[in-house]
Formats: sequence, C-alpha cells, structure tokens
Amino acid sequence: MRFAKMHGLGNDYVYVDGASHPVEDAPALARWVSDRNFGIGSDGLIVVDPPSDPAAADVRMRMFNADGSEGMMCGNGVRCVAKFAVDRGLGERNPLRVETRRGVLGVHWTRGGHDGTVCTATVEMGEPILACARIPALIPGVAPANAVVDHALDGGFWKASGAQSGWEERCGLDPRMTLISMGNPHAVLWVSDVSAVPLEAVGPFMERHAWFPERINVHFVQVLGPREVRMRTWERGSGATKACGTGASAVCVAGVLTGRTGSPLRAHLPGGPLDLEWEGGANTVRMTGPAVEVFEGDLDLGARPAEGA
Repeated sequence: MRFAKMHGLGNDYVYVDGASHPVEDAPALARWVSDRNFGIGSDGLIVVDPPSDPAAADVRMRMFNADGSEGMMCGNGVRCVAKFAVDRGLGERNPLRVETRRGVLGVHWTRGGHDGTVCTATVEMGEPILACARIPALIPGVAPANAVVDHALDGGFWKASGAQSGWEERCGLDPRMTLISMGNPHAVLWVSDVSAVPLEAVGPFMERHAWFPERINVHFVQVLGPREVRMRTWERGSGATKACGTGASAVCVAGVLTGRTGSPLRAHLPGGPLDLEWEGGANTVRMTGPAVEVFEGDLDLGARPAEGA
C-alpha cells in the first residue's frame, strides 16, 4: 500500500489514496501505522476516497485517530488532504471541495516552495456549534439547547484528575469552561501560564469525563494580546498533539464569545502558528496554515503484527 506521511504544524497523519488502495479495516490500520515504535508513527490515519457525490465534492476525507476511533473532522488534516489531492492530480478545483463527516468544506490552496507543490491552505471550517446537546455534553443544570460559555467549575472538579495539588494556582487557571463543536467537540479553558498546565494528567481526565458521552478535545489557552494566544491541546484518541486546527478554531470562537480576544486571531501551538477569523453568529470560521509532506513510502500489509501481541 502506497502512503504519504504529512503534517500540519506537527499534527501528523499517514495518508492513503483509497481509490488506488481500498482500506478494509481502517481502525486497525490506524492503530498500526500510528505506533511510533512499531509502525510509521503518526497521530492517526487519513484515507482520501472518491466523493459520495462527485457533483458536490472533489474528494472525501475519512480520519481515524491513533486509537482507531473515527473522528468527525481534523483542521490540520483537511489542509493536507487538499495538498495530497492536488499534488497527485486527484483534484484541481480551487477551492477544493472536501467531503467530511462535518459536511463539504471548501479549501483554498496555494502553491509555493522550490517544487511548486501546495504549501498553504485556508479552510472554511463552517459555523461553530454551541448547543450543549450537539457538542454533545451533559452538564448538570444546563438545558440541552443552551450554550456553555464561561461555565463555572466548582472547586472539587479536578480532584479526581490525579494532577499534583495546587496546579490550578501555579498556572493561573480561570475556573470557567466554554464548549464548542467544530464538527468535533472542544472544551476551552483559560490560564495565565499554559506551560505550567499538567496536560498529561488533566487532559485524559477531561477527555473521558462523564459529562462528555463522546469524549472531548481539551485546550488550555494563554492570552498574549487582543489578537494573539498560546495554546496546548489534549486530543481525544491521540493525546497531546503539536497542533489541532479544529481546536484553534474553537479557541477563536471562545475568545470572541467571552470577550477575551478578537478576530482575526493568531494561535501559537507547539507546532507553530495558525491564523483564524470568525465574525460571529452563523458565519464560518476561516483557518489558514501550512501543509507539509514529509515522505512517501510503501507499506507491507503482510508485516502488520497481530493486535495485542
């Protein structure tokens, strides 16, 4: 099976042309290729298939996390899908129409670099979803149709996280949470020092909290200025990642909704910056960032180890 290793700001996936190489068991393949010791090493697998309706989209994106669970969307991944498709002649429309579980998204791509391939892309991420039931989240005292914006967390919320006592004070945690879906669910929390957050403890605790029946992506955000933030992400199914495009989009929305930041917004992630825009209301979120191919290769499917061995 021919594959490409690609990344958007270090949020890396293995990409496969599903038309040339049909993938029968994508969850199992995702778990294998994502393993950084026994596989290729990635945050997951993305299969680029022909669209369900060629009149409505140019390619279809299927995204699987490192644990094999299927994701609704991936902002960094969809930029690389456009690069994968355009560079390989699978589509040439600009904007490229990419079918996702969120719907069909337009991706404006730009060529550049020494070889003239696609290097950056702007994605129309769609309207943010705010209703609690559609995140989905089950928050005590919050009606299913209501938004969760600056929702206060009580003093005992983090006790079961296993994080060292006093971490909230050390990182300057604001005990209020905002929930947003960009086709996948996000929790946004604000701190004065994002580097002091014990992400490996509080990330998985939040991801699997009983409030979130489909788990959740967690973002801790430090405001650097009216239009600039620094953030760290715990991604459901993959853990700590270098970048999360849908998460940065959710942070932009949360900043505007709570008045902490404006738009446009530059978000600094461990892998680099993303530029976001949201004009509020039913407007789409626009995300701009790089798309990078690392290498191509051939995967010997017969060499896949038995799971659990």
